Formats: sequence, C-alpha cells, structure tokens
Amino acid sequence: MSSSDVDCDVLVFGSCIVDFISYVPRLPKVGETLHGTRFATGNGGKGANQCVAAARLGSRTAIIGKLGDDPWGKAYRTALAAEGVDVEQVDVVPGESTGIAQINVADNGDNQIVIVTGANKRLEPTDVLRRPELFERSRILVCQLETPVEGTITALKAFRGISIVNAAPAEPNLPSMLLSLATIFCVNETEAALITGLSSVTDVQQAKVAVHKLQEMGCKTVIVTLGEKGAVFAQVNSDQVYHVKPIKVNRVVDTTGAGDAFIGALAHCLAKHPEAELGNCIAAANRVAAWSVQKPGTQSSFPLAGEVALPDDLVTLKEHWECV
Repeated sequence: MSSSDVDCDVLVFGSCIVDFISYVPRLPKVGETLHGTRFATGNGGKGANQCVAAARLGSRTAIIGKLGDDPWGKAYRTALAAEGVDVEQVDVVPGESTGIAQINVADNGDNQIVIVTGANKRLEPTDVLRRPELFERSRILVCQLETPVEGTITALKAFRGISIVNAAPAEPNLPSMLLSLATIFCVNETEAALITGLSSVTDVQQAKVAVHKLQEMGCKTVIVTLGEKGAVFAQVNSDQVYHVKPIKVNRVVDTTGAGDAFIGALAHCLAKHPEAELGNCIAAANRVAAWSVQKPGTQSSFPLAGEVALPDDLVTLKEHWECV
C-alpha cells in the first residue's frame, strides 16, 4: 500500500478509560489501608493509550471507541482530538459512564490497576461497519481485550493489513479465531503464562517456551515482552526465537502505560518502516517504553517525535537482538 493510498497509519479499535492514580510508598497488602503521597487523574485505556503513543511519534491515527455521557467522556474526546487523533468514530453513549481505572503506583514504579469498563462494553461488531474506508485505507490495526471480543474479531476479519492484538487484560481460553486472525500477537510475561497455562514466564528461556506454545495454539508472529529483560519474538512459520535486549534506565518512576507505549511505538514503526525487520521495530519500541517509565503518568509519559532517538531507517538497531 503506497502512502497515497493511506488515510491512516495506525487504526485502533479499542478502549478509552479515565485513570485515577494514587501514588503510594508501596503497594498495599490485602485489607491494608495506606496513606498515599499524591493523587492525579489522566486519560488512559489501552486502546487510546496505544493510539496516542503512535500519534505522538508522528503517525496518522484514528480510534474507534466509546465514552460515557458524562463530563469525563466529553473531555476525553476533546483531548484525543488535541493529540491529532481522528475521533470521528469515538461515540459518547447516552446512559453509560465513561470507563475508569483505579491505579496505585508505588515509589519503586510497581503498580496495581482495577478497571471498570463502562461505555467500552458497548463497542460492538456493528461499529466496524460504520466506516469501512478506515479499514480499507489504514496500514496497521491495533486491538486489545478491554472491549468485547466479538467486536475485536469482527475488526480483525475486516482488516487486510498488519494487525496487532495486545491480549491484555489476559483471559484463559481465548477464542482460537482471535489467536489466529492477528498478524502479531503480543503479551507480557504474566499474560503469556495465563493464556498458555504455563506456571511462570519470568525469563528469556521461559518466554521462548511460551512463544512456541502460543504458536501451537494458532498464533502467527508472537511477541512476549519481559519489561526490564527486553522482549522475545518469533515470526510466523518459523521455529527461530529471538531476544531483543532491554534498554537500561537510570531511574524507574512509573511503569503504568509502558506496555501501551511499546505497542503504539511498534505500530508506528511498522507503519512508517514497512521494509524494516521486526526485530528492529521491537528494539525501537523498547526505547520508547524505556523513555516512558522515567516519567509519571500514562499518556503524559509518552514521548513526542524527537524526544526519543529512533534511527531514520532502524537498521542500526540490528545489534540489539539475537537468536536464542
């Protein structure tokens, strides 16, 4: 698809959620009440986060999503438009509340998150059909699991380009069609263990096992992100697994949204560098995610184009990944 044929680099079919963030010395134990040090609100939801991450890096983006008929939803739609995101298909749903996330962030950067999806549960298969030209004239489609899976499967069926499913929040016994339709299936270590039934996925070798297991379950290209240990991936119809080395940071401030920064950056690189090797795109996405964990907040932590160093052709990132 040439640039003249494209209206949108990255199309997101997914969630919009408002974050309520409490900063605490450490994460609370069950039944424990802690004094927090600071409170903040911000815009989140995996779908919108990934869309904004790609938009800030310079991709033309659009999102199909649902917001509640409340002050949070109306303000969120305005904020997405201000980021340069096409919000024509972001509906404010009468009688529904905007999705919310309650987030605790500890001093060491660890977090706990509880979401109430609200209007997001109204994202349906019919929403795919309302603007077919977006699916026909977009380079990359990105989906997650914070909205009903029936709509996500319909979106994947309708798309002919490269699709990314970020299977988060993870669930066991995902539909086999969801696994097989995605061009790229991406999960973190916790999600990989839950979906595959493995006891744990905490290092590169265990991630390698998870990658093979996911491919046996029907996935094509698989990426397992490992946080500070980098990422592991294998491409469709290949037994070869690669490790993409992590980017070291001086101080972790807040890991909330780092996975979304990674997915948004990956989609951006795949759209803007269609000839680049996948390992180079993953290495670039690692850089963006590493940049984000050094800043507080979710979308507010995502870098603008130029704030994080990404090589023009990504070729020099080849040294950051190797066969395992």
